[in-house]
Amino acid sequence: MTGFEPYMHAGRHGYLIGIGGVSMSPLAEVLQGMGLVISGSDMQMSDTVEHLRSLGITVHIGHNAGNIPPETDFVVRTAAVHDDNPEVMAAHQRDIPVFERTQAWGAIMRDYRNALCIAGTHGKTTTTSMCTHILIAADKDPTVMIGGTLPLLHAGHRVGRGNTIVMESCEYYNSFLNFSPTIAVILNIEPDHLDFFKDLADVEASFRKFAALVPLDGHIVCNGDDANTQDALRPLGRELFTFGLTEQSCVYPQNLVCKGAQTEFDVYCRGRFFTHVSLRVPGMHNVKNALAATAAAICLGISPVAVQYGLAAFTGAGRRFEYKGKFRGADVYDDYAHHPGELKALLDAVMPLGYNRVIVVFQPHTYSRTQALFQDFVEQLRRPTVTYLAEIYAAREQNTVGISSADLSREIPNSLFFDNFEELEKSLRFTAAPGDIILTVGAGDVYKIGDDLVASQKN
Repeated sequence: MTGFEPYMHAGRHGYLIGIGGVSMSPLAEVLQGMGLVISGSDMQMSDTVEHLRSLGITVHIGHNAGNIPPETDFVVRTAAVHDDNPEVMAAHQRDIPVFERTQAWGAIMRDYRNALCIAGTHGKTTTTSMCTHILIAADKDPTVMIGGTLPLLHAGHRVGRGNTIVMESCEYYNSFLNFSPTIAVILNIEPDHLDFFKDLADVEASFRKFAALVPLDGHIVCNGDDANTQDALRPLGRELFTFGLTEQSCVYPQNLVCKGAQTEFDVYCRGRFFTHVSLRVPGMHNVKNALAATAAAICLGISPVAVQYGLAAFTGAGRRFEYKGKFRGADVYDDYAHHPGELKALLDAVMPLGYNRVIVVFQPHTYSRTQALFQDFVEQLRRPTVTYLAEIYAAREQNTVGISSADLSREIPNSLFFDNFEELEKSLRFTAAPGDIILTVGAGDVYKIGDDLVASQKN
């Protein structure tokens, strides 16, 4: 199969399977903006589908071989669409080339002077969102692709007319190796996605290949405090632009003061004052995310004032310590944390906030991750005052290892396990009290519990 570049010309016809997805819908807009004729399909109606139709893009509901127009030159599919999909099968039968969405995005990036790719085990969505705030404050009119919703955009993407694109870049299935970064940001590296990667060394090798994609006149921005990141990148023999909490890094904070959920600090770059930051999201992990975003902005030549204003306006991304409302006097928040490292960062941020009790409702994500990181999950989930455990969210997996959240609960003294949301929610309604914080945590559908609690309070 040839690369995607030959198809990026006005008048070409493209068909996108899963066109309503978070990274597919902006792809459709960008390709249409380049003069291509785009159509596609999605499994269900949504506001996104309505928006695409309003732009003149034909969107079919449901996947059917007959949906693909006769004049189609190429097909792009999401990672969730496999070879047994009827539209993919039809494309193959008609010798129409089929691309993964990351291949398309990687080719598109080459048309931008600045391609900023944010990678790492944790913090990608938040840091990509922070970079977006900074770029918009600097009037760069960026194209943006985020793996979550950003209130500033009322969406997870933005199609701009500037010369900068910023992309959240995931290592799963080595998908980010299709990208073409001029600036690669690596926030941290930990063992994760062990249903695909063999071990930590395999994960590090993937990130090393990602960083190696940066041209010699580009920039590799990375966490100077993270040993795994340094181990992964050292063999490249490249100059690294580091961020971290100490003066050993190129970009670091001074005069750091925490006031409840707000953090104030000065940013220094190689010994010189750069700007002052007032951050409205709590936790040292968010300080590091802000330092990473600032380091990327420095590489782009963005002014200190734009960094200051951009970060001051950032109040969080969707499902990242997102305030949902109150229930019986308790504050209800939701967070996407689904790895022990993310749980630790979340709890480190929440514990000092002065709540009477920290109540965590945790839904593990995938059987393989729960098994591989079992003791690390136990260590973190012992920390809250009360831990409610929902059953494991299967996502893409079958439970071939015979593991359950009940296994975690047996190791956590302050925990309660429920195999369904209804019973869990009933117990939580009885438990909640003024002065508590209730955190619904996980990458599945656990957020629905917090939504239900808050909605019932309003009724």
